[in-house]
Amino acid sequence: MIIKTFVEPPIDNNNYLIIDESSKEAALVDCSSVDPKIEHELLENNATLKYILLTHGHFDHVAGIRKTNANIVMHNNDTKILNQVNQYLPMFGIPNIQIPKIDLYINDGDVLKLGSAEIKVIHTPGHTPGGVCYLINNILFSGDTIFRESVGRCDLEGGNFNQIVESIQSKIFTLPEGIVIYPGHGSSSTVGWEKEHNQFM
Repeated sequence: MIIKTFVEPPIDNNNYLIIDESSKEAALVDCSSVDPKIEHELLENNATLKYILLTHGHFDHVAGIRKTNANIVMHNNDTKILNQVNQYLPMFGIPNIQIPKIDLYINDGDVLKLGSAEIKVIHTPGHTPGGVCYLINNILFSGDTIFRESVGRCDLEGGNFNQIVESIQSKIFTLPEGIVIYPGHGSSSTVGWEKEHNQFM
């Protein structure tokens, strides 16, 4: 399994490209901007993008989506947020985009196949109603649910601090402590580190 991190504008989002080396199937976790380096990485590995996995519908996680053959994946509870992205893009000097069409709506416990690998969907509302994490092998792609020693902001529409704490405690902190957390912003962490050091828990 190849995992590449691309830090993207407008606010240094982490986008993660996952490539299954045996099948040459790939998934992109969030898509913040149009980045030719991602396409180059796919070509270098002779890989085909199967999924764009959205952790949630905020503008800075979807602004780079353009029409491809990849299936765009998101939780249905973030549909309203996704449909509002063009209200925010001009604030960052980004032109309006065509609202992406979601090809696959996911729910807690769903499993997606990427070659022989399994991607488990974990619904973690709190930052947004439809926020999700994706667990593949020993790596959790957490979007804006949990960061290193912090959590996603809950003061935007649909945010709920009590809900994000519950999501983290019941869905993330119950995972093995060695699971590596790849967040939507900032540096990586582990479940064990966050259980001990996250100030919001």
